[in-house]
Amino acid sequence: MGTDDERVSALRAVAHPVRLRILSLLTGTAMSAAEVARELDLTHANASYHLRVLLDADELVLDGEETIRGGVAKRYRYPHERRGRHPRPGRTGHGDRVAWARAVGVELERRIGSRRPRRPQQSSDLEGWVDPETWSRALALLEEASMLLHDANRPPRTEGTVHVSLTAAAFEMEDA
Repeated sequence: MGTDDERVSALRAVAHPVRLRILSLLTGTAMSAAEVARELDLTHANASYHLRVLLDADELVLDGEETIRGGVAKRYRYPHERRGRHPRPGRTGHGDRVAWARAVGVELERRIGSRRPRRPQQSSDLEGWVDPETWSRALALLEEASMLLHDANRPPRTEGTVHVSLTAAAFEMEDA
């Protein structure tokens, strides 16, 4: 685990809608900046910039290189299997958590605009009080669902896959 400053830096790095999309895109596959740019409809320079920010924050890993038209293209991947050591919003300051939540909100709004109507879906919202055992079980189920989808994620438009979205934030609250 990094220092507090490193955790803040990593959380700030992901607190951007484009970078959240890149992390999702690079879960389960490695892609070059040009491929990321094409998939997300970005300029190559913009994709490269966001990839460098995420790489510098240790959110991405280099996953090889390939020669394309005489040049070398780096391939990047989001190592979701390392999530336990990555910063989570609850471990940083209030401002960092708010910046992350705003970025997630913007990204969720974009995704909702792409939702397929009349398809199976699940939405939930609760601010309530539950016993500790129920809370622990709910957290474990959310983690299991998240890892199931991260582990099964494939490159965009892979035959036999469906385009899905999962956003979850679960945390204990302080009484007012």
